[in-house]
Amino acid sequence: MLRHARLAQAAWASLPVTQRLRPIRALRQRLVEECDRLLSVLREELHKTTLEALGGDLLTTADALAWLERRAASILRPRTIPWSDRPIALWGQRDTVYRRPRGVVGIIGTWNYPLFLNAVQICHALVAGNAVIWKPSEVAPRFAETFVMLMRQVGWPEQLFQAMPATREGGAQLADLPLDHVVFTGSAPVGRQLAAHLGGRLISSTLELSGCDAMLLLDDADWQLAAKAAAFGVCINRGQTCIAVRRVFVPRSQLEAFSQELLRVLPQQTMPLQLPAQHEQAKRLVQDAIAQGARLLTPPGGPIVLSEVRPTMALCREASFAPIVGLLPYDTLEEALQAEAACPFALSFSIFTAHVARAEAIAAQLRAGSVCINDVIAPTAHPATPFGGRGESGWGVTQGAEGLLEMTLPQVVSVRSGRFRPHYQPTPEQEGLLRGLLAAKHAATLQARWLGWWRVIRTALKGGGG
Repeated sequence: MLRHARLAQAAWASLPVTQRLRPIRALRQRLVEECDRLLSVLREELHKTTLEALGGDLLTTADALAWLERRAASILRPRTIPWSDRPIALWGQRDTVYRRPRGVVGIIGTWNYPLFLNAVQICHALVAGNAVIWKPSEVAPRFAETFVMLMRQVGWPEQLFQAMPATREGGAQLADLPLDHVVFTGSAPVGRQLAAHLGGRLISSTLELSGCDAMLLLDDADWQLAAKAAAFGVCINRGQTCIAVRRVFVPRSQLEAFSQELLRVLPQQTMPLQLPAQHEQAKRLVQDAIAQGARLLTPPGGPIVLSEVRPTMALCREASFAPIVGLLPYDTLEEALQAEAACPFALSFSIFTAHVARAEAIAAQLRAGSVCINDVIAPTAHPATPFGGRGESGWGVTQGAEGLLEMTLPQVVSVRSGRFRPHYQPTPEQEGLLRGLLAAKHAATLQARWLGWWRVIRTALKGGGG
């Protein structure tokens, strides 16, 4: 598998980016043609609604592919360093930075947004010139078969894009291969184990891990809009979203009004989860919070809202995959920001306020990889922006120019013209030349810089330039 991938990658990387982009347009068009089939698989295998599958998987993926078509060639284009940035000691040198593919990239996929999250990572890697070995999630084997069929139909070479069986053991098997880079989307505990395993062999990685994302209502927020946002952020994909809203910081004076509005707009319906472990964790988190003084505001069976939650509770320190949210009253903004900083996860964050500048100033104090002002979740799907987190939420980014560049490594090619190479034959006189250059370029006063230039000229006239 790996040997064939390396052979295919070498040939693929030699093609211009415009040629590597050809399957992208075909794939985008196939998403339209195969829309009903994809929707059927997503409904039957993952219980997605048609609206969620269309908005969260198909449309977002098509938009991301269209962005690649427009921008990939310019992002990956070699960059010539301007002569004005060149130190005088390197006179006659021309430098160009190339983006070279990493080689063979292993991608361990996820199931909650199986088209969007997998396709973006895979296509970025391929367009950047890599080969890809994909391990699809064992939770969505039917989708994996459908996606591989589409990839074959649009023209990706068979050995360039390879898919492993959708088994739980496949992730460990992939991680054991001598790959050049690994992209993993999943939980923080598994991500930590994977990072240690890869790091011991100096294999780089991109880890898109869990979140325990928060929403902050400032005292001037439109709390009715914020309540709708929180309801959406809790319930999207039945809570099975890494950037779902798990915590809401509410001014204590507005807690009761916000709580009532949230309960009014919150869908009152059962939300079946994909895995039994998700049910068990949600049950444990609720019991732990109630035992420590939180109030349960919702009836059983639907999304769960807890009030009077404290940042030390497990609900605020663990990543969960269920429609559950805690309301945390605060008295001062500093108190809320300190509570946010104590959370080990830093994926996304949202702020609701009437004054955008105020929210932007707060954003500068946050660790989160993305900050949404007066909205939740949806802005992070912008195909031109990077997505990633810090802390327990992982490292590296996917999506956007930064995600595309992450699938490459920079290589600098320096070309020196002429025969002047004073560094080949150092002489005692060159000390004066170097001291003069140092002063001429970097001294604090104009007089000192002029004296530096005079020293350079005097040394050169004496033949001290080598």
